[in-house]
Amino acid sequence: MTDSLSHGAVWSAIDTLADRYGHSPSGLARLAGLDPTTFNKSKRRTASGRLRWPSTESLSKILEATGATLDEFSSLAGSGGSGTSALSLIPVIGMAQAGDGGFFDDAGFPVGGGFDEISFSDVGDPNAYALEISGDSMVPLYRHGDRVIVSPAATVRRGDRVVVKTGEGEVLAKLLTRQTPTSIELTSLNPDYDDRTLNVSDVVFMAKIIWASQ
Repeated sequence: MTDSLSHGAVWSAIDTLADRYGHSPSGLARLAGLDPTTFNKSKRRTASGRLRWPSTESLSKILEATGATLDEFSSLAGSGGSGTSALSLIPVIGMAQAGDGGFFDDAGFPVGGGFDEISFSDVGDPNAYALEISGDSMVPLYRHGDRVIVSPAATVRRGDRVVVKTGEGEVLAKLLTRQTPTSIELTSLNPDYDDRTLNVSDVVFMAKIIWASQ
């Protein structure tokens, strides 16, 4: 999850996840096969006032029930524990567009205008954008028409799902396996496609996928 998760942030992430998938906290619990009172506010502290945390089993069940990923939940929990996140408009860029020139600056920030926009929870990055997947190179995780939310400002670590643009205009969405001062190793999400090793000098930018909207 995130580097530092507070009790309030974790419970707020559950509330926000429930709302995003069209449920109340009790409705989310029922959907996951849990006791409807599992996520009630009264269950978040003991009678003596001691903090009570949700179990890993209950978290696993709600992720399975909603189809959300652990990355998605971690993103919510790391948003500051604000319960229901503020909404902002972010641009939507197609993968074919992303490969063309003029849509990103050298840091991987979207530039220009004329983009479609979607309303999305504020992720704390004014340069975040949605990338619309095309083709089947990322199944089964992402399919044609899915949108992934990309944050150029997010710290990228080994094991993250990332979007990479090469100097030749190729746009890849893969798993970051290893990064050295001279090379980047990427694992394909679809086993039918080859893994890639790129020279750092051949990479225009690499940014972290922080959410998938399917």
